[in-house]
Amino acid sequence: MPIVSLDSVVKIYPLGKTEVHAVKGVTFDIQRGDFISIAGPSGSGKSTILNMIGCIDVPTEGTVTINGAVTGSLTDREITSLRHEVIGFIFQTFNLVPVLNVYENIEFPLLLGSSEQQKREKSEWIEYLIEAVGLSEWRKHRPNELSGGQRQRVAIARAMVTKPQLVLADEPTANLDSATGEAIIGLMKKINREMNTTFIFSTHDPAIVTIADHIIRLHDGEVVQNIRPETVKKA
Repeated sequence: MPIVSLDSVVKIYPLGKTEVHAVKGVTFDIQRGDFISIAGPSGSGKSTILNMIGCIDVPTEGTVTINGAVTGSLTDREITSLRHEVIGFIFQTFNLVPVLNVYENIEFPLLLGSSEQQKREKSEWIEYLIEAVGLSEWRKHRPNELSGGQRQRVAIARAMVTKPQLVLADEPTANLDSATGEAIIGLMKKINREMNTTFIFSTHDPAIVTIADHIIRLHDGEVVQNIRPETVKKA
């Protein structure tokens, strides 16, 4: 069973007396363990689709299914549980808490949930993630003492701390230079392979797109290409 399915999804936003058709009848499946890029220029519908997959927004028409559950039929409590237990988020603006250090920022999502994880087990997992993203020497530093790339590494570790099955990253390299951006995507791919976590990231950067194992290209709210690069290479 796919971890994510979109079936004839339409999203329309009112804009004064007119309507903006941000997404137009999009259908695709995402398999567990996928490392997928949703690519396209600004305004193509990338962020809108990620927001619907992340239960931040709802489709005007069609269905979004996560882990076998149609999101439109879930209660607010069930949606909150799904977002906390199944989905991790990585934002292009990092969204770190300025007064917390690296360890505390990563720990923060665990304090919001109902997890009864033992204190020692929780601490060991956070330390593992800090080491995995290469920030052991920076664990007590606050965000304003870190570079953009280091802040994004904290955001990745924070997204992974609840051990989500699915991680959504909206333009995770937009505020980074190209070399740092490629390193961040490489780190995400390493976690994807080692933990079999499904990653969906949006980007308009062609260099970043090619790193994905599965590419969905959008244009004006429609899917214009849905491919796996290895199938193209073999053709």
